[in-house]
Amino acid sequence: MDSTTDLLDAVQTYFDALYYCDTEKLNKVFHKDSSLFDVDEGKVFVESISSFSKDVGGRISPASKKQKPEAEILMIDWLSPACATVKIRIKAHNNIFVDHLGFVNGENGWQIVSKIWHLEKVIE
Repeated sequence: MDSTTDLLDAVQTYFDALYYCDTEKLNKVFHKDSSLFDVDEGKVFVESISSFSKDVGGRISPASKKQKPEAEILMIDWLSPACATVKIRIKAHNNIFVDHLGFVNGENGWQIVSKIWHLEKVIE
């Protein structure tokens, strides 16, 4: 497979991990030292992948509630053949998030090393 196909597979693993609340998939696609960031009301929130994984594992999955999977890739920006930023939009329950995912292609394949997310919309 080529680099683009492998990267798209990694993005799909991320989508599936959140849709099924599958921490095994989540921990596979995230580098163990990755960090996750958000800013809410001017305050920077930083979370480790281990904390995020625990949070996801404790959620009710959208799959179990029969929510139709809604996720899309908005942009891929290639920094090099082994580094890319992927902008995505994903719905989880009543929340729509936009993420910038920093991927690197290393010894464990494509993995997310950074995530910046924003809660774009809450559907009432």
